Amino acid sequence: MSPSTVELVQTREHAPRLAVVIPCFKVRAHVVDVIRQIGPWATRVYCVDDACPEGSGALIEQEFAGDERVRVLFHERNRGVGAAMITGYRAALEDGADVLIKIDGDGQMDPRLAPQLARPILAGEADYVKGNRFFDAGTVSAMPTLRLLGNAGLSLLTKVSTGYWNLFDATNGFTALHAKVARELPLDKLHPRYFFESDMLFRLAIIRAKIVELPMTAVYGDERSNLSELRSLLTFPLLHTRNLLKRILYNYFLRGFGPASLLLVAGVILLGFGMVFGTLAWIGSARSGVPASAGTVMLAALPTLGGFQSLLTFGLLDVMSTPTQTLHSRIHRVRRLQDQLTAAPAPASLPSQTGSAE
Repeated sequence: MSPSTVELVQTREHAPRLAVVIPCFKVRAHVVDVIRQIGPWATRVYCVDDACPEGSGALIEQEFAGDERVRVLFHERNRGVGAAMITGYRAALEDGADVLIKIDGDGQMDPRLAPQLARPILAGEADYVKGNRFFDAGTVSAMPTLRLLGNAGLSLLTKVSTGYWNLFDATNGFTALHAKVARELPLDKLHPRYFFESDMLFRLAIIRAKIVELPMTAVYGDERSNLSELRSLLTFPLLHTRNLLKRILYNYFLRGFGPASLLLVAGVILLGFGMVFGTLAWIGSARSGVPASAGTVMLAALPTLGGFQSLLTFGLLDVMSTPTQTLHSRIHRVRRLQDQLTAAPAPASLPSQTGSAE
């Protein structure tokens, strides 16, 4: 066992139960090598065969028949990588795992980094940890250009829709999740396919979980991504827009209303009025051939500038509101208080005051 793993085990009174979940779909060429690189730090490895046409699950059962840690779960039909992860998460939670680690089966992620991925969670510093492929310039230069541009664009959309502005590689699938936080998530509502990673961040933002990133190196070989760039371009922006509207509604109106909420409302109204009024005035001036008056120009320009400034300030406040406190520590305190209240003896009944006075 490596020194880093020993240190990791010693961060808790008992050895942490680290569960690995591997979604398996067209990964037959790499998944066996991936599993073999998972060290003894993992108490269980869940391989979810999502109706893989290559028979990845059967191959894993054959190769690791004597390894009690490896468990293969099968989907009767292809349901998507998100659905496969949910199946693996549920199985790990039922078995009492402390940390749920996701590793893809295509060989792009180094399983030996997984203990480092789990360390911030076990140390109480994070609820969710993601790998960051953009930390090292050498890794960035090795990434295919099309994939680099696509990841950069999707990461920007994810920042806006989730509010996790501190994340740089928001679409990375090398992750670790605290089991207590996983139990707070509506797993049934997570997107079942490739939008799963971004949707997970949105759900974590709703419950105010803390996320950190870990620098990593991705390996790009002969594997082929099952994600269609064209489909992502057409569907992901709409899904991010939906999540953005939901997050703003939940966090700034239903669960709290403050200065940022007022700035958002004022910014939308002012900017909308200024742009609509200015457009109509410009059309009227173009049709009549009479230049707009200075008052008309100011009436269009001032609300537009004021609205833009309000929205810019709202964006700044949104960046500053990124969660900095771990959720699982708060859950632990609440659960402990509830247990104390449940175990406390019932207060003695007050003496009756209905008796007659002597």
